[in-house]
Amino acid sequence: MKKILLLLLFFCTIQTLLSQEKLGKPFFTGSANLTFAVNENYTLDPDDGETFFIPSAIFFRMGFGYEFKKRVAVSVNGGFDYHWSYAVSAFPTYVSLKYNITEDEDDTFFTEVSYGKMWRPSTNYPDGNYYRIGLGTQIAGEERWNTIIRLDFHRKGIIGFENDRLDSVSLGIGFSFF
Repeated sequence: MKKILLLLLFFCTIQTLLSQEKLGKPFFTGSANLTFAVNENYTLDPDDGETFFIPSAIFFRMGFGYEFKKRVAVSVNGGFDYHWSYAVSAFPTYVSLKYNITEDEDDTFFTEVSYGKMWRPSTNYPDGNYYRIGLGTQIAGEERWNTIIRLDFHRKGIIGFENDRLDSVSLGIGFSFF
């Protein structure tokens, strides 16, 4: 019984010390990204009403993580991707490392890299790897909510697909909640 009380006292002391140092804070994040492709039917004639870029995929992401000293953050994420131009859907699960390049008050400009596994719900293609690298800005909001705007490059390793991968660049908007 004395060992259990001593161990409990030790953990309470460590927790108190860490909370006073403000080592970091946990957060919850989410985003929606849209990928654009070049319209194959586009012409220079302005009267046809077609745009140069058309949407080709949508990605939804949710995750949670921990930010250290307002500079580095590590998170675990999951999501859903759907590329309607290829009829390909996937469920990526991945780990991200985010580095804040600059900070002005609570607004940040950051870069983020991710690596993980991509799960496929159909048997057309096997499961594969997932990679992401991107840049973004986090705009401080009221209280604990922040807005995130990002530009990301995604690579999904799909054996049997064109060049065994599906690459895309997406523009996204999201949030973080500290």
